[in-house]
Amino acid sequence: MKFIRQLSIILTISFIAELMEYLIPIPVAASMYGLILMLIGLVTKIIPLNKVQGAADFLIDILPILFVPPTVGIMASAEELKEMLVPLCVICMVSTILIMAVTGRVAQHVIRGNKAGEKVEGSTGGNTGGNTEGKAEEKTEAKKEGSQV
Repeated sequence: MKFIRQLSIILTISFIAELMEYLIPIPVAASMYGLILMLIGLVTKIIPLNKVQGAADFLIDILPILFVPPTVGIMASAEELKEMLVPLCVICMVSTILIMAVTGRVAQHVIRGNKAGEKVEGSTGGNTGGNTEGKAEEKTEAKKEGSQV
């Protein structure tokens, strides 16, 4: 019964999103409205996470199965897609590279932002590898040296 209640909450959000798509004259997909509504509900705690988590986990678990029908549809219309194959491949490659570059830059910005907030006194800068334990020890030693002076 708990699972049915959780799934009904998710489906209600989806139904409201479909209504919003129909009523609001902006070209936004209902799925986007649904995601925004669910996010707002979860952030404001109107919808507690434990009230939808089980059904959401189940839907994520079966997600690969949900991609089978569209894949079969693409395979069935392969003849029509042959003439668009090269442009589609170019678009996919360019967008993938662009997404990787933007994601990498954002990650670097976030990491540098975190490092800027942390001052490391007495650091020689020689530890450039992924040894985070060594960096933590350097910070501890630097704090000890600073407090002993």
